[in-house]
Amino acid sequence: MPVRKAVIPAAGLGVRFLPATKAQPKEMIPVVDKPAIQYIIEEAVASGIKDILLVTGLNKRAIEDHFDRAPWLEEHLRTKGKNDLLRVVQELNDLAYLHSVRQNEPRGLGHAVWCARHYVGGEPFAVLLGDDIVRGAVPALKQLLDLYDREGATVLGVQEVPAAEVAKYGILDAQEIRPGVLRVRGLVEKPSPDRAPSRLAIMGRYVITPAILPILEETPPGAGGEIQLTDALARLLREEPVYGLVFEGRRYDIGDRLGYLRATVEFALERDDTGPAFRRYLRDLVDSWRH
Repeated sequence: MPVRKAVIPAAGLGVRFLPATKAQPKEMIPVVDKPAIQYIIEEAVASGIKDILLVTGLNKRAIEDHFDRAPWLEEHLRTKGKNDLLRVVQELNDLAYLHSVRQNEPRGLGHAVWCARHYVGGEPFAVLLGDDIVRGAVPALKQLLDLYDREGATVLGVQEVPAAEVAKYGILDAQEIRPGVLRVRGLVEKPSPDRAPSRLAIMGRYVITPAILPILEETPPGAGGEIQLTDALARLLREEPVYGLVFEGRRYDIGDRLGYLRATVEFALERDDTGPAFRRYLRDLVDSWRH
């Protein structure tokens, strides 16, 4: 069965970005001039999926408003002759078919995915985490979907991380069966470096079969007292194959302050409207520090 739907968990409190996220969804913090979650949705669309569910929580209405019609704004831009900006705003209306459901309490990523059960039904589905922006020649999710089409099984997007960072991620115990493709033998959520089976970390991209849903319903709280998707995936391994894919692309952890700054600087440098002047500014700034 082809993958037609994607789930984007967006109910987190964003505590790593306080105080900015006290009243604003972390997913709406802009990278240059575009909210972080828009990059995620654009990746799903570029991968061939336009039917998307947002799993939201309290104080997240701004996300839905961003992708909704804004007739008063459109009329203002039209009256002022700002047609380029009008086109940017109108394109958001048709970017994807967005739905939403509330995660009423912060019980972890596994619970957020379980909240999508009625939307998913009996179909395989993609999961994209809003803290991870990936840029590359081929969208990261598209790379996972291509492997899913070949294997017909759950696929986890992974990259290798330094040993000091394995405690931040779900880590794979896996065997490489061909370049970049792994058969997963086990999964551990946020292990200490001395107990990690590898340095291959799940990086916010998944294509999952619907068999995960009844498992999530029975998964007890794990690391951090939350229902962990990694724990449910470890149980899924007992029932069906799970693969890892070392995807190609540069990944930015925009839930981390330094990762966010890197993304902002690099994205700004790539743009025609900001790149040349910003590059000159950075050179002048570096020169001033040297002196």
